[in-house]
Amino acid sequence: MSINLFDLTGKTALITGGVHGLGMAMAKGLGHAGAKIVVNDHSSQEDVDNAISEYKAEGIEAYGYLFDVTDEAAVIAAINKIETEVGPIDILINNAGIIKRTPIIEMEVADFEAVIKVDLTGPFIVSKNVAKGMIERGGGKIINMCSMMSELGRDSVSAYASAKGGLKMLTKNMATEWAKFNIQTNGIGPGYFATSQTAPIRVNGHPFNEFIMGRTPAGRWGDPDDLQGAAIFLSSKASDFVNGHIVYVDGGILATIGKPSNE
Repeated sequence: MSINLFDLTGKTALITGGVHGLGMAMAKGLGHAGAKIVVNDHSSQEDVDNAISEYKAEGIEAYGYLFDVTDEAAVIAAINKIETEVGPIDILINNAGIIKRTPIIEMEVADFEAVIKVDLTGPFIVSKNVAKGMIERGGGKIINMCSMMSELGRDSVSAYASAKGGLKMLTKNMATEWAKFNIQTNGIGPGYFATSQTAPIRVNGHPFNEFIMGRTPAGRWGDPDDLQGAAIFLSSKASDFVNGHIVYVDGGILATIGKPSNE
């Protein structure tokens, strides 16, 4: 009997922050692989509604909920509602996140803590409460959105790098504790992607654009759809013995030191 290891038919996937950008790209990948998609936003019902319309226009069964990933009571209530109205959560992608670009010496403690709360504490809160149901049902998949800043430092992103470095280690600890329950916990670390947020710095001649084009062995910015393969793999039966790893989807940046040869 032939088995499609990447088929997600019958699965329910929660993608936090999946109303735009990289989260939406991954959610679409999972949806086209057969999963029912659930996305959230923390403040805008309009953004949720617009995202659901976009998913449905592509033939994806999708649902949206408004809740804050840093509010445990709200997270528990949302999970209960999702599992009642849509189905048990089989796949969780902790994608919601923020960044504040401020030099360390100028950064307010409150701003540092705000980034840690969303980017590190949020995945802890959502994962621990989704995992309870996964344990009862005998398995599941959790994907934490890490970053190249899980490995490298960079000017003005100390809070973000601290959170993403911590998220890498939280991923490994989740894998350590939950693998025995048939839960696979892994991470995805995106490189530099062409999104609406990076549009102003992707113009020819911009110093950062030139840096990324020269620093990336693939010689280009990532397309959001480039994340779909890793997301589907880590959500599917194909990764049933993969646990505690971070898959860097970065065009090869972390594989090399210095500027790759253009010849």
